[in-house]
Amino acid sequence: MNTIGLLSNLTGERITSLVNDISDWLSDRGVTLMLDDDTAGLVGQHAAGCTRPDLVRQIQCLMVLGGDGTLLHGARLAASLGVPIFGVNLGHLGFLTEVTVPHLFEAIDCLLTGKYAIEERMMLQASVVRDGHVYEPIIGLNDAVITKGAFARMIVFDTLVDGQLFNTYHADGIIISTPTGSTAYSLSAGGPLVLPNLELMVVTPICPHALWARPLVIAANSEVQVVLRSKQGEVMLTMDGQHGMRLQFGDLIKVRKATCVAKFIRLSNQTFFDILKEKLKEGDGTNV
Repeated sequence: MNTIGLLSNLTGERITSLVNDISDWLSDRGVTLMLDDDTAGLVGQHAAGCTRPDLVRQIQCLMVLGGDGTLLHGARLAASLGVPIFGVNLGHLGFLTEVTVPHLFEAIDCLLTGKYAIEERMMLQASVVRDGHVYEPIIGLNDAVITKGAFARMIVFDTLVDGQLFNTYHADGIIISTPTGSTAYSLSAGGPLVLPNLELMVVTPICPHALWARPLVIAANSEVQVVLRSKQGEVMLTMDGQHGMRLQFGDLIKVRKATCVAKFIRLSNQTFFDILKEKLKEGDGTNV
């Protein structure tokens, strides 16, 4: 591996010195570190930067400095090109990042010597059909979310699975998540925890006005269709909480398994259950 790209959370503490340290360390070992325009500008290497899409087309691995949010953005960039992602956690414990800063250079050494495994994660794609026009699909690793705007009124939408009407919801919205996304918004809305190596989708209504409404687990090769029946208020489709579009009455939203997968570089033997136990401790008062 001789070309690594770097994507960073620019608000992280000491990010400038960390990027320079990584660049010097890799250069000493004959490895080229490529930066996106924003990161290059931050560390004073303006001429060395390129756009993020151009970056992922020229690298063998994408190193992401930040938390899960930064890594989700990196996954959407890298997945379609099959570029593996190496996550470095700069904040609280993340479900997706692989190492912390104190162990970073030891981990990069393992990366360069091939002492790692690749873990693949299922992704989703969502497209909107409006008046016969199909908008370009957007992909995500965690979830596709259809939700109301700022006004405190429910929205109405039909939900179909493989063309069969499942229910007409009066709710704040609906979440269609991957197993990876089961620990994100879906979990907060009452959805189940799902092992990340499974392939399936979880359909979770948000605050439904129905006592019987519960999350639904469906096959990975199914297609979820949502038809918006509300004429008032703002309604949004968002992917991973970062990218999306405003919806209109009558829009048909189709969500299905993406053709690409996210590839993560794994170095440690830490399991999903290990991470889960640590993560859930954050809210029980034991780590105050």
